[in-house]
Amino acid sequence: MAKTSYDAVVVGSGPNGLAAAIRLAQGKLSVLVIEANETIGGGARSAELTLPGYVHDVCSSVHPLAIGSPFFRRLPLEQFGLEWIQPEIPLAHPLDGSRAATLHRSLERTAKELGGDGRAYERLMGPLVSHWESLAAEFLQPMLHLPRHPIQFARFGLRGLRSAKGLARSRFCDEPARALFGGLAAHSFLPLEQMASASFGLVLGMAGHAAGWPIPKGGSQQIANALASYLRLLSGEIVTGWRVEHIDELPKARVILLDLTPRQLLRLFGDKLPMGFRRRFENFSYGPGVFKMDFALDGPIPWAAEACRHAGTVHVCGTLDEIARAERAAVNGAHPEKPFVLLSQPSVFDSTRAPQGRHVVWAYCHVPNGSTFDMAPRIEAQIERFAPGFRDRILARHTENCADLEKKNANLIGGSINGGANDLWHLLARPIARPAPYRMPIQGYYICSSSTPPGGGVHGMCGLYAAETAMGDLY
Repeated sequence: MAKTSYDAVVVGSGPNGLAAAIRLAQGKLSVLVIEANETIGGGARSAELTLPGYVHDVCSSVHPLAIGSPFFRRLPLEQFGLEWIQPEIPLAHPLDGSRAATLHRSLERTAKELGGDGRAYERLMGPLVSHWESLAAEFLQPMLHLPRHPIQFARFGLRGLRSAKGLARSRFCDEPARALFGGLAAHSFLPLEQMASASFGLVLGMAGHAAGWPIPKGGSQQIANALASYLRLLSGEIVTGWRVEHIDELPKARVILLDLTPRQLLRLFGDKLPMGFRRRFENFSYGPGVFKMDFALDGPIPWAAEACRHAGTVHVCGTLDEIARAERAAVNGAHPEKPFVLLSQPSVFDSTRAPQGRHVVWAYCHVPNGSTFDMAPRIEAQIERFAPGFRDRILARHTENCADLEKKNANLIGGSINGGANDLWHLLARPIARPAPYRMPIQGYYICSSSTPPGGGVHGMCGLYAAETAMGDLY
């Protein structure tokens, strides 16, 4: 570190921290980013977790919101090595036997393959997909705002406020369409019977049609590397291996932005925070955690359904009711016997990820927050159920429970990867109910993590809005 003072200091080099730093540097401010780990990226990192030459994503792997991010789209990230790969099929959802529901980039093709539910699917998703850009700008910002596109936003809200299970059952008659939508909605970490769980299914579904579910060539680390390279072009600085234990350790700065969650902020600020603010941070809910597995394989997964062999992402669980049972169990503190497994097979489309003819697989399931239970046998059984012979292809495996994940990335409290619960209250009041959710109660300090609106996902919008709030206060 060459200087002792900056206009702005950002703690944390995840996508939101880097996005905040870039926006501040674009405003001609001198910026320093401080990262606790030796590698930048936070949830967008890659590493050889199993065997040499097998590149796995440490946290996030598939990025519909990154390629659709209004902020990232304005940045010249491709000039700094970020190359998006669009799998032949964005998403497949196998059912027993050799059947699978598929989400294609083409809305029409998706609907056609859903048979009798095709027209209902088009009526549900079509009006949303056609207004993707305006809707993305609406939901990738604080929920409490005056909509710029009120008609489209209201159309989305009327559907999204419903429970995913209720919407799927009322709209669709057959299992493929119901399961496909249920799997999309399960990304919410909510029981599928809960109000507003449908919103996640709608967002991810229309993102798949409008923007795809792409993977970065070479792994998710390339997103962080491209952001960091652009930041350095703007004269921003980054230091790694510096774990901040208290805010008094930070260099002097006009503004300090923290890509951290409420529990970490309580530790950093100590008794400097007002008591009322402390209590609300202490009551902040993080939602379920995840159990993650990475596999090195001697060949592609032998899916029974042909479509799954051509999909970048596969939702592994079965029927809508099975998904709902698994998600309800995790929220209620139990470990599902048949978990809903989110699986990515990037090496099918990116040969840089594994030696020739070999493959990497990324998978996780939802578990109670803080769980140390070993879900590996259950995850493998679910994959084997839809891909007989999968276990015979495993060369090496790497597992991480909630405690392991938090140890690697302190933002993953109890293994929660979204910065907080996704229920309606935590979408409206994130991290607490305030007109400006990014401001801390101490002048000059701001939160820019996924614990602020619009929440989890690799999109950088939390960092953007925090930086713009800070710049507005400066000027």
